[in-house]
Amino acid sequence: MALVHSTMVPLGKPAADFHLPGTDGNTHALDDFKDWKILVVVFMCNHCPYVKAVLQRLIDLQNDYKDKGVQLVGINSNDVSRYPDDSMENMVQLVREKNISFPYLLDETQEVAKAYDAVCTPDIFVYGENRALLYRGRVDDNWQEPDKVESRDLRRALDLILDGKEVFADHIPSMGCSIKWKQE
Repeated sequence: MALVHSTMVPLGKPAADFHLPGTDGNTHALDDFKDWKILVVVFMCNHCPYVKAVLQRLIDLQNDYKDKGVQLVGINSNDVSRYPDDSMENMVQLVREKNISFPYLLDETQEVAKAYDAVCTPDIFVYGENRALLYRGRVDDNWQEPDKVESRDLRRALDLILDGKEVFADHIPSMGCSIKWKQE
């Protein structure tokens, strides 16, 4: 497990388009989420301990913010031939087991991860209504012990955006396992 920190992609960068299969059997595109005030794109996978540690927090966040106009979408870009735990079949099983309340998509070509400059799982990107990047960084300040969290960075960013305020400038990178790139 290689610990990687997210690259701090420049704020204002537009969300890249995608057309990816989901665990629900449908293909999802960026335009499918156009009616949401905020779109949170989370690069994640099934096997990463960092994702496992924050997954319930992401599910709770979706459930807490859905009625406020916030939509999460999870994207798995790992090489499933080398990491079969991250296959679509296992993604479907995880969605069922954890009752994941947001679309979970497979980026088999890894082109979407490259377009977003995603490097780790979880890697989080928050886009406003015009789909310009407003926040990128960690979920909170304690991925291992949720009961000891003191700074809920992602929730704080969402609240500021929803209130029409500027997001704080001191974004702290997310950290997690490296995306498992296909070997060429």
